[in-house]
Amino acid sequence: MTSSRTEPYSISRLNLEAQGLLEGSFPLIWLQGELSNLSRPRSGHWYFSLKDDRAQVNGAMFRNRNQLLRFQPRDGQQVLVRARVTLYVPRGGFQLVVEHMEEAGEGALRAQFEALKAKLEAEGLFASERKRPLPRWPRRIGVITSPSGAAVRDVVQVLKRRCPGIPVLVYPAAVQGDEAPMQLRRALDLAVRRADCDVLVIGRGGGSLEDLWAFNDEALVRAVAACPIPIVSAVGHEVDVALTDFAADLRAPTPSAAAELVSPDGEAILARLDQLQRRQHRAVAGTLQYRRQRLSQLAHRLQLRHPQRELEQRRQQVDEYQARLQRALQHKQTLLQARLDRLKGRVMQQSPRQRLALQRQRLLGLQRRLPVPLLHQRSQLQQRLTGLGRRLHTASPLATLDRGYSLTLAEGQPLRSVETLREGQTVETRLADGRFESKVTRLLPSSDND
Repeated sequence: MTSSRTEPYSISRLNLEAQGLLEGSFPLIWLQGELSNLSRPRSGHWYFSLKDDRAQVNGAMFRNRNQLLRFQPRDGQQVLVRARVTLYVPRGGFQLVVEHMEEAGEGALRAQFEALKAKLEAEGLFASERKRPLPRWPRRIGVITSPSGAAVRDVVQVLKRRCPGIPVLVYPAAVQGDEAPMQLRRALDLAVRRADCDVLVIGRGGGSLEDLWAFNDEALVRAVAACPIPIVSAVGHEVDVALTDFAADLRAPTPSAAAELVSPDGEAILARLDQLQRRQHRAVAGTLQYRRQRLSQLAHRLQLRHPQRELEQRRQQVDEYQARLQRALQHKQTLLQARLDRLKGRVMQQSPRQRLALQRQRLLGLQRRLPVPLLHQRSQLQQRLTGLGRRLHTASPLATLDRGYSLTLAEGQPLRSVETLREGQTVETRLADGRFESKVTRLLPSSDND
């Protein structure tokens, strides 16, 4: 007897399917809550609880993510996290895997940041096809930042080390505070109008989201996207992200990295030039050696082909050509003479006098042969004609009439059946010595006695 119950789930299968449902149902979400039970084991991962006044949920933040934080979280602290919802399969525990964490005070700015980012991204300002490559050998590099900040010092120091021959032009602007967005836009507009630089760097050093907020100004972001000069955005440290990073042609994690990106490496250039110089020397030396060998070969060939020897060879060739020409002319003359002889024979054969004599002989022969065949042929034809006449007379209807018979015609055709006649119809009857017409008055059927 078979059981109606289905195959039972294993615990691991249940937890795995529940994990798949949770991760497939929830995208990355933002949550705000209070940290508690924060644990930092030697593995470097963090484990904690995130709670509000009614509930709590377990969370984990792995080492590769928590190393990017700019602050040290503590129990009781209000934080804003971006996390994915999942299930820890071994214990069946519902938890969050946190990708990003920040102090809760930045929550409103973060929401505003995400909303503006989504808006500009939908307009296509961040599209990859809008990005332009940076010039490989810029004549002048422009930097839009605070003239007293650490960012400009880092950029100048890197450029001086990498390629001191390229001039740097600083467009000063505030990078923090209420006036910063307007000053940054003015500096960018000035750089565009003057067009003194082949590439621009806009940015500042690290700080909180509020400190970097000037680089999230919508008007500034649009100006960066519309900038006709290739531009690199370098705002904050590697973990910091500003909207100008998305609108620029290239994003650098730090101002120093931006200086690395926009400038050629002077030491690498010198090493490359040294390498090219050595290759050039080897190429020139090899070419000279080849030319020397070639010159030696040509000199040896010149000795072998002295003008006197060349002249003797040419004379010998002339003699050979003359002999070949003489043989060719004699052969040609022989062929022409033979052809001439053949043509003479053909002309003699086609002579009118000779042809006339031949035709006369042929005519005499034909005249001698003509009477006998013609008479014989005439006799045969006469006999054949007589036989055909007798056969024709025998088959002729007139012969039948001579024997007392008549021929009746209806509408010009021989009458073969009474069924083709009708009363009142006129018919023609022919006899051997004439014909007459009659009219049908009555049609009589045939009788057996007839």
